[in-house]
Amino acid sequence: MRVIEHTKFCSIFSISRIYLIVMCNFSQSFVMINQKGIDPLSLDIFAKEGILCLRRAKRRNMERLTLACGGSPIHSLEDLSPDLLGFAGRVSEITLGEDKYTFVEECGQNAKSCTILLQGPNPHSLKQMHDAVNDGLRSCKNAIEDKAVVPGAGAFEVAASLHLTQTVAPATKGRTKLGVLAFAEALLVIPKTLAENSGLDVQETLLKLQDESSEDVPVGLNCDTGEALLPMEEGIWDNVRVKRQSLYLSTVLATQLLLVDEVMRAGRQMNKAPEGDPMDLHQ
Repeated sequence: MRVIEHTKFCSIFSISRIYLIVMCNFSQSFVMINQKGIDPLSLDIFAKEGILCLRRAKRRNMERLTLACGGSPIHSLEDLSPDLLGFAGRVSEITLGEDKYTFVEECGQNAKSCTILLQGPNPHSLKQMHDAVNDGLRSCKNAIEDKAVVPGAGAFEVAASLHLTQTVAPATKGRTKLGVLAFAEALLVIPKTLAENSGLDVQETLLKLQDESSEDVPVGLNCDTGEALLPMEEGIWDNVRVKRQSLYLSTVLATQLLLVDEVMRAGRQMNKAPEGDPMDLHQ
């Protein structure tokens, strides 16, 4: 480990307020990442000692580096100690296109942060890849937090509609039964949309799913063949919170629309003229 004179260290760090020091390959060199600026004289001193300095790092990058390399951000020279250092196997600067990027690699098995590098021929392709990766990561995050998943490919909607039609509706009386049947029919919009987007006959496909489905074994739609499949065997799952939120929002929106209809109907009735002989109004 190299030792720099204490006076030089003080002059260097007096202008630095938040910085992270990463030990690279333990016995080879150090990397200092600073959130503020570093004057040219200090950069020259670091370069002579073989220490790589990165200045004006963004705050979110500092937080990610702490998770990836370990260690802790240092605010003053008095806090400097070996247990506050992070570790990375290799730090390099690579040019991609017209931009330069600093790669911090081989951070060890305890790293809790990483970067996914996407490359594409045009911005549109990059945007699509970015959205796909973001959706996949969000789905994994939701599944971990919910600690549960539901069968996908429209299996949940078909099974829920079947349960409402065969179990809930017969036990319901009055006008409420019509609402249960309407809700069961509305749930089938998901498998209908899957069939329509796949170029399949909607009614025929839906009848196949309803015939194959049961409350014990939910089945979904195979968009390639139009036949029923078992989503559990194919690894097709949906997030619990997504289904829960869709059911909640659909119920709230339907209730609000019905309330608006009632208000508009009441307004029309109030604006109607009273029935009777018009001549009675002048008497």
